[in-house]
Amino acid sequence: MNSSRLEQEIKEIVGAENQDLIQENANTDGKSPMGIMSLIASSTAKEYALDMLRPDIREAFGDGYIHIHDFDFYATGTTTCCQIPLGKVLKDGFTVGNCFMREPQTISSAMSLASILIQSNQNQQHGGQSYPHFDFDLAKYAEKSYNRHIRQLTELDLGIEQAKIEEIAMQKAEDETYQGAESFVHNANSMLTRNGMQVPFVSINFGLDTSVFGRMVSRNILKAQRAGLGDGSTPLFPILVFKVKEGINLNPEDPNYDLYELSLDCLSKRLFPNFQFVDTPFNSVGFDPKDPSTHIATMGCRTRIFEDLHGKNTVDGRGNLSFTTINLPMVAMDSENVEDFFAKLDNYMELASTQLLDRLEYQKSRVASSFKMLYGEGLWNGGDEIDMNGQVGDVLNTGSLSIGFIGLAETLMILVGEHHGQSADAQELGLKIISFMRDKTNQKTKDHNLNFSLLATPAESYSGKSIAKFRAKFGDVAGITDYDFFTNSNHVPVYYEISAKKKIEIEAPYHALTNAGHIMYVELDGDAKANIEALDQVVRKMHQENVGYGSINHPLDRCRECGLQAIINEVCPNCMSTDISRIRRITGYLVGDMEKWNSAKRDEEQNRVKHGKN
Repeated sequence: MNSSRLEQEIKEIVGAENQDLIQENANTDGKSPMGIMSLIASSTAKEYALDMLRPDIREAFGDGYIHIHDFDFYATGTTTCCQIPLGKVLKDGFTVGNCFMREPQTISSAMSLASILIQSNQNQQHGGQSYPHFDFDLAKYAEKSYNRHIRQLTELDLGIEQAKIEEIAMQKAEDETYQGAESFVHNANSMLTRNGMQVPFVSINFGLDTSVFGRMVSRNILKAQRAGLGDGSTPLFPILVFKVKEGINLNPEDPNYDLYELSLDCLSKRLFPNFQFVDTPFNSVGFDPKDPSTHIATMGCRTRIFEDLHGKNTVDGRGNLSFTTINLPMVAMDSENVEDFFAKLDNYMELASTQLLDRLEYQKSRVASSFKMLYGEGLWNGGDEIDMNGQVGDVLNTGSLSIGFIGLAETLMILVGEHHGQSADAQELGLKIISFMRDKTNQKTKDHNLNFSLLATPAESYSGKSIAKFRAKFGDVAGITDYDFFTNSNHVPVYYEISAKKKIEIEAPYHALTNAGHIMYVELDGDAKANIEALDQVVRKMHQENVGYGSINHPLDRCRECGLQAIINEVCPNCMSTDISRIRRITGYLVGDMEKWNSAKRDEEQNRVKHGKN
């Protein structure tokens, strides 16, 4: 361990001298007492974990060619994310602390337990949590509430016809579902985890259940998100993921088309939902409309999981084990030519996969009782069959091991002088590079009988760290280090002038290659509330081009003094206040206080250009 480096880091944390160190993640409060305590622990844990790495991997990590994500959690043996089978867990009941939670009998209770489940499991993984089919899982409990209201109204003997009783009961169930959804949204933004410094990073996937009560759940989660929080502010969580599917919700004749329209209205006011495109060929494999476990889902843009060598292809009860990112511009700058680049990239792919395998073996060796919620309560498939006093073991084989990448655009500029937004030749090379990486993860899947996959890394803190490592070795390079960040994964640089149509067409082919997760976004100008048609056109273009997962950004400002929500420049035109909340998407999630952004992401946000429709 490097005690002098650790001591210096702790001094910077305690003294709040280094904003990027104390606020790497915008979804934390690094300045709070618990935040400071966690950061000190994080710095110490990282130093300890360095000694757990093989020498060649430690060197590649230290020099910046690879980046081991959530390295501070390495020694704990935690996994990254999990797609929680909510319906199964609610039906079976679960234990939290000293309390057993039995199966709920109403939709409001089910929504409350869904919040508690997320909060509890957040402390047993280092990533986020997701409900892969929120509508299907909770429809049963909306129906229970409806039946309960039928019974109560019948017992009152009001002397009204059965049809009227059913009408009143349906409205009461609707109201109760909205109240439950409202509670869920508020809980997602107020329940603190990890020593009180972070709200749970939670995603919910929905939109495909066409039943009366499944539609009721979807409708009211959108309405609750659209209504906002108690003061009218925009909810930052949960990440709403609306599943788009022809024949179910995309076209006017589809049974859930009204939900799609509502999703656009919600997006125009609250920046969510994001969209998962189920018709995209790699997302539609094995799709059965009646079996939600066959429906693709995602945890934000970090965990796309479906294919499994060790069981049924499904999203339920599975997740990402860990991921490691390759700093592509570093590899390119170190290469004599394109051929040499591929040879060096092959070497770093080998190092990254070896490191992931080493980490997996360590994760398997941990005592299962350290993860009572994740395994003992059956959130992870097969976890409830483990001897809780023994090792976690091979139950983790159903998870995924992901290799990610950052800075494809800068890599192409180093290798051929242009990025993929500028020329067809650069695009061809970009696809060749990412195809090469995907082929390597496919080969590792065969070699080790494990679910290796390729991730379009949603770099937050790493967007700045990656370029810092580059500068430390190569200095400033014109056209490459002009900004304080490297471009996320395969994105066209945020500062490059390009239309929404062209951006979608260029980035979409990379989604078919990045089977561990990806996101594509379009940055629109103007007031989206006044132009929902433009949102619809962008979503349909993404669908047409086989985007896997997409989002739309637009300005969303709110005066904290008077509550005005509009496009606000420096001063609120209503009350002249300068206390303005500016909600922006940092990677796949939202942040309302840009003071919590690290310097690299602030620089990126300031340089984002708007994408015109054509």
